[in-house]
This record gives sequence, structure tokens and C-alpha cells, in this order.
Amino acid sequence: MSEGSELRRIDEYRWEIPRQGTMRVPGVIYASEEMIGHIRSERAPEQVRNVATLPGILKASMAMPDVHWGYGFPIGGVAGMDAEEGVVSPGGVGYDINCGCRLMTTHLTVSEVRPRLRDLVGFLFSRIPSGVGSTGAIRLSRKDERGVLVQGARWTVEVGYGWPEDLEATEEEGCLEGADPDAVSPRAYERGFNQVGTLGSGNHFLEVQYVERIFDPEAAEAFGLAEGQVTVMIHSGSRGFGYQVCDDYLKVMAREVAREGLELPDRQLACAFLRSDAARKYLGAMAAAANYAWANRQALMHWTREALLDFFGASPRDLGLRLLYDVAHNIAKSELHVVDGRERWVLVHRKGATRAFGPGDPRVPARYRAVGQPVLIPGDMGRASYILRGTAKAMEETFGSTCHGAGRVLSRKAALKRKRGAQVRRDLEQQGIFVFSAGTKTLAEEMPEAYKDVDEVVGVVDGAGISRKVARLRPLGVVKG
Repeated sequence: MSEGSELRRIDEYRWEIPRQGTMRVPGVIYASEEMIGHIRSERAPEQVRNVATLPGILKASMAMPDVHWGYGFPIGGVAGMDAEEGVVSPGGVGYDINCGCRLMTTHLTVSEVRPRLRDLVGFLFSRIPSGVGSTGAIRLSRKDERGVLVQGARWTVEVGYGWPEDLEATEEEGCLEGADPDAVSPRAYERGFNQVGTLGSGNHFLEVQYVERIFDPEAAEAFGLAEGQVTVMIHSGSRGFGYQVCDDYLKVMAREVAREGLELPDRQLACAFLRSDAARKYLGAMAAAANYAWANRQALMHWTREALLDFFGASPRDLGLRLLYDVAHNIAKSELHVVDGRERWVLVHRKGATRAFGPGDPRVPARYRAVGQPVLIPGDMGRASYILRGTAKAMEETFGSTCHGAGRVLSRKAALKRKRGAQVRRDLEQQGIFVFSAGTKTLAEEMPEAYKDVDEVVGVVDGAGISRKVARLRPLGVVKG
């Protein structure tokens, strides 16, 4: 952190950056004592402090334990803005708008799958489009693409790529209201017409897993989970479409900052007041990109279901193949929250953070409402992922938010210097984890050592009470771009 900044320990899992200078609210970082040294060394607290200077920010600029340096906002950052006096910042959402996860449960057990595991993962790799520039089986006309942008996963289901009950288990039922296809550039349309149903590259993946341990039997029962059960996690986003939307509007926001005469500590925090036309257009385009991402993950799950049915020669009833939940990790959403004892509308930026609404909240699907919203936390290829549940404390402290994954400790460049992708593949196979990828470079960039230990990250949010552990998932096989 720069001179004049300091971290003050609040309790075992929270650290405060006291309000100073142009900060409008304090910063709060959720981390253990073991984690805070690394977080400090990579200057993430500086970005937490910078976000605290934005107009209209409420409560605090927050960071989850998977926090690391990002564009403007830290990845792992949460910021709630007053609906009337606040701003929206594309840096608080990120380039991969609505990058997120969905988890499908099955009736398969790990003992049934393990003998055929290599063949299964290879079969999924052959059926799921992945890699840089990958294209899918769906080719959208301009009319169809507008339908995707407005309807999201609903469009995908209506044209036959999924089941209506999938929408009930998707955040916002797979469609964020307020999407404006006219706020999207021709270049974004061009980049989006053939990427629905594609995994992409980088940290995106499809992973066959099994439930290794149950921590919360009541929630596990509500979620339909049992030890030894095979699950499939899909992690992807809005692909080139969302990237283009972000890129387009960062330029718009830079002009808006100059027009308003805003003084920001970092130009990457470019933003616009929510009352402005620039903000309304960005939010309309961002919602369109979020809907594109939900349509994409819905199509990916459809291809996965079809591949599993073909591979095992079984019926949907035999295999189960039920969507447990789908959550967004990079998004800004207008939500009703209690602030200073009264309800008010807040634009919540979650960048590398997950919604974690608590028990009884009407925005949680009815089948999960008694225990809280499912929260999906991917780890790395070699260790584990988690299913958590939202809590009342998250609603009080973090606008119903928690972490989104393990969080990087090595840049991609640094990871490439450590180990070659072929070695990563061999190391994982020695653990019984089979990995198929479009290239080996991504494997090196995404090696397990490039990430924090997800057990430690989840331990912090569980200990802090902003989400609770339900189940730990172990990887069996991974499809990477």
C-alpha cells in the first residue's frame, strides 16, 4: 500500500483500511492473518482504497479473501452504490461480463465413473467447443442475437437447448432486466454471433467432480447432494461479446469523467453517475452481455447433457442431470438492501464476487429458501471446489456477497516460467485427474500452484459468517480451452 495507508485488524477475518484523504467510506478486506501479507504485497489494498473514493459508495469498499489486482477494481471486490447519488464503473464489473458458474448434479457415483474416466473426459472434450476463438453449433442471425441479449437463458431454452426448470435454478432466472440491444456496438454483435455454447479459454473450464465431503447435511439435502455423487461444473462467461461491451464503454466513461470534472485516483475507475445517459446505456449493454453469458452457459450445459446421455447410453431420468444452480461472478445489479436501518435501492458491483443471499429471502429459489442461496466456488484443477450457502450476515455486511473462487497468486506470465503445460498434465494424471485442452499453454497458466488454496479462502468466508460450507467437491477430469 502507498504511504499514508494502513490496515487495522477488526477481528479474526476482517481488516479495515480507515477512511482517509478522499475516501468516502472505509475499506474492508476479508482475510486470515496468513493471507494478508500476500494481499498487501500485491497492492490489492490500494485498489480497495481507490474504490472507496467513488461518489455514492455505501458502507465500505470491500474485498473478499480471493482478492488480487485487477483493472480499476480489484478482482474479488464488492461495492454498493446509492441508486440516486452513485456511479457505475465498468472496471467494477470487468471485461468478462457475467463470467460465472453452474453446477449440474447427477445420479452417477464416483465408483461408477472412475473406471471410464479418461474416455468420458475425452468424449466431453470432443463435444464441447473450447479454446481461443472457438465457435459453437449455434449461428445467430441479428434477430436471434437480439433475442439472446434480451431473453438470456430463456431464449436458449425456448429454442430447445435446455429444460424450463433450468431457469428456476439460475440467478435472475437467466435473464437480467433492462437489457438494451441498441446500446451494443456493431463490433460486439459481430463478435457474438457464433460463440453461444462455447467454453472459451483461460480460466474457463468444464469439470467432472464428485462430492468428497458434506459439511451441512440440511443444506446438502435441500441442494440434492450426497457423498460420492458425481457433479459437473461449467465456468464460462460472455466471451468476445462481453469483452467488446466493456472495451467500448470504458472509452465512453473516460469522456464522462472529463465532462463531469471528476477527480479519480486511477483512470481505470472511469465511471458515470447513474442519472446520466452514459450510465443508462452502459447498464443496458452490460445486461445484454450478462444475458449472453447465461444463454452461453445454458447451451454448454445442454451439450454436456447430450454428451453424457450418449456416452452412458442412458435416459435423462436414469442419469438425473439436474441443474443445482448458476451464479454470476462479474456483474452490477440493482438490488434492494437494508442500509443504515432502512431499505434502499443499491447498485451492487460484484467483480470476482458471488451473490450469497440468505435464508428466507424471496429472491432465492423456493426449493432453497429455507437454507439460503447456493454459492458455487471453483478452486483449481488439482485440489477442490466448494458449494456454500448464503447467510443473513452476508445480507447485513456485504450486500449479500461472498468470494468467487481461489484467486490467483501467480500471474499467467509467472506461471509459464514455473512449469510447462505437458508437465502440469502429467502431474494431474498422477493424482488421477485427466485433463483435455486445446493447447498446453493454458494448462501452464492455470496450474494449481497459480492459485490460492481454496480451502483457506473458503475457511475465511465461512469463519466470517458471510457464507457457510455445504460440500467439498474433488476434481476427476477437466476440459480446458
